[in-house]
Amino acid sequence: MSQQLDLTFRPAWWMRNRHAQTILPRAFRPRLKANVHYEHLQTPDDDFLELAWAKNGNRQAPLVVVLHGLEGNIHSFYAKGMLQALTKTGLDAVLMHFRNCSREVNKQARAYHSGETQDLGHLIKTLQARFPNRALFAVGFSLGGNVLAKYLGERGQSSGLQGAAVVSAPYHLSSSCQVIRKSCFKLYQKYLLDRMKKSFSRKLDQISGQIPLNAAQLADINDLWQFDDQVTAPLHGFKGAEDYYAQASSQPYLSLIETPTLLIHAEDDPMLSKQAVPVAAQISKHVQLAVSQRGGHVGFIAGANPLKPIYWLEQVVPAYIHSLIK
Repeated sequence: MSQQLDLTFRPAWWMRNRHAQTILPRAFRPRLKANVHYEHLQTPDDDFLELAWAKNGNRQAPLVVVLHGLEGNIHSFYAKGMLQALTKTGLDAVLMHFRNCSREVNKQARAYHSGETQDLGHLIKTLQARFPNRALFAVGFSLGGNVLAKYLGERGQSSGLQGAAVVSAPYHLSSSCQVIRKSCFKLYQKYLLDRMKKSFSRKLDQISGQIPLNAAQLADINDLWQFDDQVTAPLHGFKGAEDYYAQASSQPYLSLIETPTLLIHAEDDPMLSKQAVPVAAQISKHVQLAVSQRGGHVGFIAGANPLKPIYWLEQVVPAYIHSLIK
């Protein structure tokens, strides 16, 4: 059972700094490639979700849905690593690209955001119909973790999943946004904003029918809160950034989860607020906490040898999923 798992993260002695845990893993495996094949899954609103499938050859193997973080994709280091780790342990995996994070631009003006759970619900319903006898699980990273946690709370007993793992999720969005705006000399904000502006520049023609935004106005945005207030919120029906953060945060949904779920979080996460650290009083009896003092944001690098880092997430998440398989 999952209670027997060692959920204690012990950071590498040579990587105890929270910014090192967050930034350096991106440089560790530049040649790591995900062996996947792609599928376009049609959505009810005449759009598509790009799926990246990683299979081990067993058609009856349990299947794990993987959700990436803000502006992530199949090439994100944690996504590639997790897909490889899951398939090595005999599981199949499918990464769902959020709208506007795939190789092709989506058809509709809407994109994705931290609280949008309909696409995940559509994917899980589709997988249930295709594979009625296969156990379904999910793992979400960062923004994808917030989406997953909110989905689990919304659906209760009807999540369609036998288990889930949520890693470094911004359960409290408003305060976490304020942290990102200042953290590490605004490095994280610049990194995310540059990627967001690049991806949204692909669909300015589609967006223009929903909100007044041209290329010059998009380029002038230099603040994450401003982007959410001027783009994310109005594009998806929110009154503004704070209304979006309040409605999209998954923290109020943690007590409603009825699917076995592991929440992995680091107290020193440089991209999330202290208010986003999950505590026992917020969760249901079906949720298990693995909160460590260190680990950074989607880092969790362990090991004694700097030349052979251990990706702890790629050990503990597959192990947790296997502990739930009956």
